[in-house]
Amino acid sequence: MTTGEETCVMCHLCKLADMQENLRSDWGDLRRRHGGMADESLFDFLHMEIVSHIYKEQQSGKEEMDNKDRAVCVSVLESMGFRVGQGLIERLTRDSPSFKDELDVMKFVCKDFWTKVFRRQVDNLRTNHQGTYVLQDNTFSLLTQLSNGKQYLDQAPKYLAFSCGIVRGALSNLGLDSVVTAEVSVMPSCKFQVVVQKL
Repeated sequence: MTTGEETCVMCHLCKLADMQENLRSDWGDLRRRHGGMADESLFDFLHMEIVSHIYKEQQSGKEEMDNKDRAVCVSVLESMGFRVGQGLIERLTRDSPSFKDELDVMKFVCKDFWTKVFRRQVDNLRTNHQGTYVLQDNTFSLLTQLSNGKQYLDQAPKYLAFSCGIVRGALSNLGLDSVVTAEVSVMPSCKFQVVVQKL
């Protein structure tokens, strides 16, 4: 792929991220009237299509993708999620008081932010009190459509990159630079590990 093509793809992907963010905010009325079913389905389908589009664009003209191609796809999805996470957290914290410490920020992310983005709270939050947090979601909403158990386990990482970016973007706007990774052993259960980067 040439630099011009990469720029064109990135512009297209940024537009998709903007569409996704707008859908999230503009469908609040439908959510209230129909119990959230319309919004949930739209977000799930849009997320699947974004992932599919990124992987198809990267694979175009090739028979099979190698690890480098997959890494590019994950990076693009994570970057899109980062931007969306920044925007969402700005809206959610507009009228909130400031947080007293890092743990307070993480509790907000696990309860309020997670509920707004993924429609439920995190099931478990663990920390070593040294900047590492593990967020356990036993029925992660973006994996429930894929499988229940170990089927399609190899496909899970590409559907988690965007979510890792959302969490990292939200934390970034709250003043925490971090590395966010996700691990799945049995779907739809997922563990997100957040390592806060100390300055």
